[in-house]
Amino acid sequence: MRILAVNWQDTTNPLAGGAEIHLEEILKRVVAWGHHVTFACSNYPNGLEQEQRDGMSIRRRGSRQNFNFVAPFLVKNLLDESQFDLIVEDINKIPFYLPLWYDLPHLAVIPHLFGKNIYQEANAVIASYVYFAEKPIPRVYAKSHFLAISDSTRDDLVTRGIRREKIDVAECGVDHSAYKVDPLSQRYDQPTILYLGRLKKYKSVHHLISALPFVRQRIANARLLIVGGGDYLRELKSLTQELGLNDAVEFAGFVSEEQKLEYLRRSHVSIYPSPKEGWGITNIEANACGTPVVAADSPGLRDSVSPEVSGLLYEYGNIEGLAAQISRLLSDKALYERMSQSAVTWAKRFTWDDCAQRSFAAMERTVSEWRDRG
Repeated sequence: MRILAVNWQDTTNPLAGGAEIHLEEILKRVVAWGHHVTFACSNYPNGLEQEQRDGMSIRRRGSRQNFNFVAPFLVKNLLDESQFDLIVEDINKIPFYLPLWYDLPHLAVIPHLFGKNIYQEANAVIASYVYFAEKPIPRVYAKSHFLAISDSTRDDLVTRGIRREKIDVAECGVDHSAYKVDPLSQRYDQPTILYLGRLKKYKSVHHLISALPFVRQRIANARLLIVGGGDYLRELKSLTQELGLNDAVEFAGFVSEEQKLEYLRRSHVSIYPSPKEGWGITNIEANACGTPVVAADSPGLRDSVSPEVSGLLYEYGNIEGLAAQISRLLSDKALYERMSQSAVTWAKRFTWDDCAQRSFAAMERTVSEWRDRG
């Protein structure tokens, strides 16, 4: 099969995140199975316009800011150069509306759509642009097949008017050769609560900081370790100072993969307080390292947590509820030890090989149903 994949960015882009990793983990396996993949994406400072990587032909044009306008023309040029059996479009920011331009089998990969949650992150103008850009998806992509990364994303698409039978689900995996328990790695002496991810307003890390004083009422020496960077860092540091928590909160910034693994293994609990995600991959990474999680009972996150097995859920936005679940884990030794072990078993269910196999099955189904339509 000859596949043309389109995404905003590839994993070499300095701003790449989970959506880019997800798509490329799938595609590099598809290439290894003997198929051809051309990958179209935006460029970045000092990025090459064309290169071969992981068996894929990478073509970069435009920038992160204008790629939604550049993408249709880049796709046209690539279709003029070669024949493709399938277009795979990753809709992880705003859609490119490629079915309006090209009459080919089309698979839309959707981590999640923002909906009204975008107004928690962006200013009114940008948020409205994203919100209304998502509105035409059911109509523009009426002939497309869909690949969601969680049942929550699938259900959201159904609510928006997309037929359930047109949606396949393939949950993200983790690299179990890296994310695993290390018998030589010991927990920190001080009870340590970890947040690992981008520091964006909608990620709601401010809820976690606000919950820490309640946790410390029960566990006086609990500390919070915040790993990652983003444009909400200043506000989070201001809140930390306002609450008198400077001695209890550490901002580690961006770290290496080796340091990330150390934090996941040595922290006592990992927290994911977001109102909506496609999937909580950090939850699975923490679990694979033997660390239980506490996550908001929100779309995408609830799919990645097995309650009382791999972690605990709380009502999104309930600060005292979040604190109570953290305190419960940190103060109940028997519960903690049991969950640390069962979390590893839960995480083993999610592999990139399985994700890729299910995703490629969706690709084959997309092409087959297109041909059957005549």
